[in-house]
Amino acid sequence: MARRKTITDVAREAGVSVATVDRVLNGREKVREATARQVFEAAQRIGYHAAGLIGQRIQTELPQMRFGFVLHKEKQAFYQNFAAEIGRAVTAATGVHAEAIFEYSPSQSPADFARLMASMKGRVDAIAASAVTHHEVTEVVQDLRDSGVPCFSLLNDYAQGVRENYVGLNNLKVGRIAASMITTATHKPGKIAVFVGGYRWHGHELRETGFRSYFREFAPQFTILDTLVNLETRQLTYEATLDLLARHPDLRGIYCAGGGMEGAIAALREARAPGEVALVINELTPESRSALQDRYAVLVIATPLATLCRDLVVLMVAAVANGPSEITGQHFLRPDLYIGESI
Repeated sequence: MARRKTITDVAREAGVSVATVDRVLNGREKVREATARQVFEAAQRIGYHAAGLIGQRIQTELPQMRFGFVLHKEKQAFYQNFAAEIGRAVTAATGVHAEAIFEYSPSQSPADFARLMASMKGRVDAIAASAVTHHEVTEVVQDLRDSGVPCFSLLNDYAQGVRENYVGLNNLKVGRIAASMITTATHKPGKIAVFVGGYRWHGHELRETGFRSYFREFAPQFTILDTLVNLETRQLTYEATLDLLARHPDLRGIYCAGGGMEGAIAALREARAPGEVALVINELTPESRSALQDRYAVLVIATPLATLCRDLVVLMVAAVANGPSEITGQHFLRPDLYIGESI
């Protein structure tokens, strides 16, 4: 039978003294949070019987914080992955004992986002949301800020000048990346289509702007069609893509600046051969991965969710500890780029 681990084993594994382990275990004296966590992780690794107690000691001595998150499309793979990464980042937050509270907007309506964000007042210490840009949302953010609750915009920027930070991709650059890839993959002049999710997604507008500016600068031989709104839905995108393919035999590329890519993929599978139309889409999901592998998509531009969530939690902890900042900012992340041969 294996020998039962002792605090001496924990100390050796953690690289600290036995006295330090004893202080952490019994709460005799204050130990630096980083050292206490080091001891806890060592105890977990070797299977020390009191590892759980050490974990409890750490948690009870840390400040308590509650973070609220308002997302949408609860059943979509991307937002499920997003919520999971947020949960992991909140659990792993250093220096605090943090709890994540989630709400999901049932639609793109500004009223739905505003209602859910407002409902968190008094329940959380900071809020992060992937909301639309609208005065109703801005008013709620201002009210929360006045109450000492900092708000962070995720993926799509809103309430500029009022919210604490925008955390996400540089959407102007994302649009230019998409355009660059389509021009690289397309060898004959023709028409290019662009889908955005709606009129209230500031990030989609920036992506469209970057997309069109690249073509004006480097590929004027292509004709960019009028932008189509798909409300980030599969069915609308599917029907609109089939219509585009029927009306424009010289359609060379499609860029989905927001959601709904599943519909474009389905339409291309139905009406075109692989590689005939260069499709650029966002976020790596089972369907976008399959489209890359089957050559129906030439590029997936993905948000590095794990990095975003870790950085976001650090920013939220600092904002709660220091209070809402007088200077709002932007925290840009570098996108992950996937082609068929890289996955």
